[in-house]
Amino acid sequence: MKQLWKAVFLMAMAHQVMSLALTKATEKKKMVCYYGSWAVYRPGNGKFDVENIDPFLCTHIVYGFAGLALDNTINVLDPYNDLKENWGKGAYLRFTGLKKQNPDLKALIAVGGWNEGSERYSQMAADPAKRTTFVNSVVDFLITYGFDGLDFDWEYPSNRGGSITDKINFVHILRELKAAFVPYGFLLTAAVSSGKSTIDSAYDIPAVASALDQIHVMAYDYHGAWETLTGLNAPLYANPTIESGSNLLLNVNWTVNYWISNGAPPSKIILGMGLYGRGFTLASSTQNGFYAYAPQPIQAGPYTRESGTWGYNEICERFKADPSWTVVRDPYYKAPYAYKSNQWIGYDDQQSLRLKAEYAMSMNLGGSMVWSIETDDFRGLCHNVPFILIKTITESMNGPIVIQSTTSSTSAPVTTKATTTASPVTTKATTTAAPVTNPPTASPTVAPAATTTLCGPQNPTTTASAYTTTPPIKTTAGTPPPNTLCKSEGLNPDPYDCGIFYTCLDNGLGGWTVYMQRCATGTAFSDELNTCTFPNQVPGCETYSG
Repeated sequence: MKQLWKAVFLMAMAHQVMSLALTKATEKKKMVCYYGSWAVYRPGNGKFDVENIDPFLCTHIVYGFAGLALDNTINVLDPYNDLKENWGKGAYLRFTGLKKQNPDLKALIAVGGWNEGSERYSQMAADPAKRTTFVNSVVDFLITYGFDGLDFDWEYPSNRGGSITDKINFVHILRELKAAFVPYGFLLTAAVSSGKSTIDSAYDIPAVASALDQIHVMAYDYHGAWETLTGLNAPLYANPTIESGSNLLLNVNWTVNYWISNGAPPSKIILGMGLYGRGFTLASSTQNGFYAYAPQPIQAGPYTRESGTWGYNEICERFKADPSWTVVRDPYYKAPYAYKSNQWIGYDDQQSLRLKAEYAMSMNLGGSMVWSIETDDFRGLCHNVPFILIKTITESMNGPIVIQSTTSSTSAPVTTKATTTASPVTTKATTTAAPVTNPPTASPTVAPAATTTLCGPQNPTTTASAYTTTPPIKTTAGTPPPNTLCKSEGLNPDPYDCGIFYTCLDNGLGGWTVYMQRCATGTAFSDELNTCTFPNQVPGCETYSG
């Protein structure tokens, strides 16, 4: 009888495990793809129209942008392209018409964006009558053109000419939109900032999160050519060897944790990723690392034609045509930059976006979003697979994509100039240490005013300062450090200080390259969780105060 009950118990447990695995396998994370409709005017292989969108690639597609008219109604910004009237191209209806091919696809219209500014949105949101006019016009607009919802991209409440009361009024307009949407089942989403000063001044996070179906966090544009020092567009983590103070907060991990710790449900957060790079023209071609002096933006690319920014398609095509570019992948930031002569570009590729998608999964986020679909390698000219970046993100979250497509499922890596040397801060090999997929849950208390946008360069309110460099520990040959320091390759705790841990990398010479890292104040490193967390979750560190 005892054996029978044991067998029944084991069968029940096995059934439970299988059920949980099946549930996890069938949970589909959202893949939100913004579309910059002006890409239809780009030349050559950069031209991208509605029909270039694969309707099975994304769960949600967002048309950018509509605006706000002087009479407080939603405004068509490009009537020739957007509408059918007056012999127009009818892009709105063609965009929502993609749902005929994939009935599960959701198509939204984005209103706002960087170029729309903030002042008129501030004035509209402050007046109940104007808010009603706007809400009613949005409902009519969504019905007329067949959109499934609105993505509100006010950049940003209480900033750029807005009012201090915008933080309250933004909640009012969101709640009124949501109430008007309920009878129709429309979705309400918003693109939100990644910088602390903007977040604090613009958003009542619990109230905003309650009103929204999805929170699209624009976790990019941390650095760009509005600054005079080189930096990555979207670092996943901080690099404590070259960063200090508030600059440690200019990264995806800090932004996500700040939104969550201030009341945003992880399931509503959609992690934004940039399918483009931010670049600089170096003052000296020999000073080509991070925070090198670069007073000018990188030269314009052939498709986006805007100095300071290259789409990923422009980046990978440039590398394929000219393999003399040197690609550097930072083991902290988990993202690459590349340079040739005095040209420098920081960007995301398949490897870095896979890590970000895995990060989103580890944080139980609702999914990922990209700005924007038309700067992926959408023609497959670099990788023989169209939309390689979006497919990488989606497959990292949801497994292989099953779509109606005849393209090959194999891909080739981007052509880079491999080197055999490595520096402690920027490793020029294209492989790095294993990603940390369980980031810290505690957020620092100070952050810089990072600015974000969905539509090109911006004028930030602050610029990053040069960082203090802390040299790493390094052994180049012979016996590795004692087992108390590097037990194995990867992350290892300090045996004496709860707040310190080490990244140990095999240098291929019988020794180690060791990076000392310090957890944020008030947190301790957990060897079990492989991340920094609250001290009471780390055995032996319960009383640690940092």
